[in-house]
Amino acid sequence: MPMCLHQLSTIEASELLLWTSKPKLPCLLRLSLAERGETQMSIPHLFRCPISLDLFTDPVTLSTGQTYDRPCIERWLADGNLTCPVTMQRLSDASFVPNHTLRHLIDQWLIAGAADFHCRTKPTRPVNDNELSLAAVKQKLQSPDMASAAKLQALGKVRALAVESDIGQACLIQLGFLPLLLQLLFRAPWPADSELIEVALDCVLSFSPASPLDSLNMLTDSSNLDSLMLLLDQGSTRIKTSLCHLLEVIATSPATQEPSLIVGQSPRVLQALVFLAQDKPSGAASEAAVRAIAGLCSSEANRGNAIREGAVDGIVSYLSSPAGKTDARASAALELLLGHEEGKRAAVRNPNAIPLLVKMVFEVPSDHKGGEHAVGSLLRVCCDSTPATTQAVDAGVVMQLLLLLQSQCSSRAKAKARALLKLVKSMQEVASATSTSDLKPCFAQHKPF
Repeated sequence: MPMCLHQLSTIEASELLLWTSKPKLPCLLRLSLAERGETQMSIPHLFRCPISLDLFTDPVTLSTGQTYDRPCIERWLADGNLTCPVTMQRLSDASFVPNHTLRHLIDQWLIAGAADFHCRTKPTRPVNDNELSLAAVKQKLQSPDMASAAKLQALGKVRALAVESDIGQACLIQLGFLPLLLQLLFRAPWPADSELIEVALDCVLSFSPASPLDSLNMLTDSSNLDSLMLLLDQGSTRIKTSLCHLLEVIATSPATQEPSLIVGQSPRVLQALVFLAQDKPSGAASEAAVRAIAGLCSSEANRGNAIREGAVDGIVSYLSSPAGKTDARASAALELLLGHEEGKRAAVRNPNAIPLLVKMVFEVPSDHKGGEHAVGSLLRVCCDSTPATTQAVDAGVVMQLLLLLQSQCSSRAKAKARALLKLVKSMQEVASATSTSDLKPCFAQHKPF
């Protein structure tokens, strides 16, 4: 392989890994910034920690009678401070006790809604503690004897709180709702509780990217992994789409590397994702499946398994659909897989792969990012394969490359295009096949090297 081509492949593989490994939680139910400006709750000043000025998540009271959020006061004391931050009194006793009353009031405020609670001393209707307490909501979800209808009602409150307010979301995380939701998701009876599973997934996916993801390590348990595979096989399109988003989160988070490897070694999971990627009527599900595959393949250990289970064919099928032809992430994932020898062979075997990549090199309207990845993919496939190069030439790759070089694409895309033109020319010079004889006029008019 020429040195310039080797360097391009190495650099590109590194950049693709960085690009596909950035954690992105889908937050499917999050409101837009404009919408949230109308619904965001105003925090009563008594509910704010004097240190962070944020909503209390775990209020504790010092011997001076002042209340602080536990993480804040613990940091204050750990830094060697021996005074109360508000009163500046020296602390003879640095211990603190939980402020259950304030915690309960915050629970009521969050679930009842800030407007009524903040503007009036009393709510407009009698407050039912069992209805308003987050602890009571959690208890409903934990109880094996609670009816599904009651759990659905409780999940509705959790979802509303997580979607509409970062404040409420922080409290839900602090109270351990994320692992509880995951337990519901993977342990609910199927298919009897399919609606419960759908809503639990909505709740999980509505947490922000800053949420701690350690709870997702429960997929290392074989029974939870079996439940995941069952839902991917038999779940509704909505469930499958949401699970793909969840798998993308697992695959791209540093906190969940172990379950990512376990999932990436599962033929059933990979086969289900490939099947979804090829399911053209399900646009959203196909896109989510490809993103999950791309995430899993950000780990080199998963790439061979993904290729053997048909990932190259799945992504090619998705890229050939109207929804996928402008998906730069999918084309980047394909380029990454074609850096693997098995991936190259899979692309050569697929009669649609090389013609599709040639078409993607330059399209109107132009997608320079997709074109760059298409050229990179062709470089990888053609560098050691005369049949693949001949097929690319027959599909019109030379003209496509010339058009790309005349466009406003990046310098990196142009470097790849020139490298591919050199590769095609060098193979044309030694090939005896007549199918490449028409290259001479093209190269006579264009001298980029």
